[in-house]
Amino acid sequence: MSNPIGALFGRSPIRPIEGHMAKAQACVVLLSEFLEAGFAGNWDQASEIQQQIVEAEKDADEIKRDIRTHLPRSLFLPVARSDLLELLRIQDRMANRAKESANLVLLRKLTPPADLIKPVQEYCGSCLKTSEQALRAINELDELLETGFKGREANYVEGLIAELDKMETASESAQQELRAKIFQHEASMAPVEVMFLYKLVDLIGDIAVVSHKVGGRLLQLMAN
Repeated sequence: MSNPIGALFGRSPIRPIEGHMAKAQACVVLLSEFLEAGFAGNWDQASEIQQQIVEAEKDADEIKRDIRTHLPRSLFLPVARSDLLELLRIQDRMANRAKESANLVLLRKLTPPADLIKPVQEYCGSCLKTSEQALRAINELDELLETGFKGREANYVEGLIAELDKMETASESAQQELRAKIFQHEASMAPVEVMFLYKLVDLIGDIAVVSHKVGGRLLQLMAN
């Protein structure tokens, strides 16, 4: 008889968590493509990409449910089950924010003023780099466990997270700059459009915030 837990986790109980993070990152990558299509007025293409984001987020949810269902209560690892589930919860927010951002833009066919399109896209790109860095760090979790969260591997991951901290700080500064540019356009925009544009910036920014929290949670696992 096949073992469902073994089928899910294989040789490592950590790999599905890394897979979940990769799926969440896929949602963010698709969001960048979605904004490019939507802001160019290609709403049919944007709608197709939005559906891809929805499907990727569903895949992430399925992975999350499987992990919660099958993660053994006793892992015999130097990591508490509750800590792994909290890491999973944080990662899940990344996929959710990407989907919420796409839904918001598509629902209203939201397009920033022409001279704000590039800044919004660049801001999304900076948040994408932050989530990429978080994925890079999470993909080292297997190796961290094998080395007992010590030595060269631990130093390497700490370096990745230190760089992640810098990226998240830079994204905060970029958000403030973008909000200032939006403020300059408020008088020429419908108030409701201004409100939703600020909302979009906040949702995209939360991707960087969540990415930073992923790094923080990983550091906490290493400290424990």
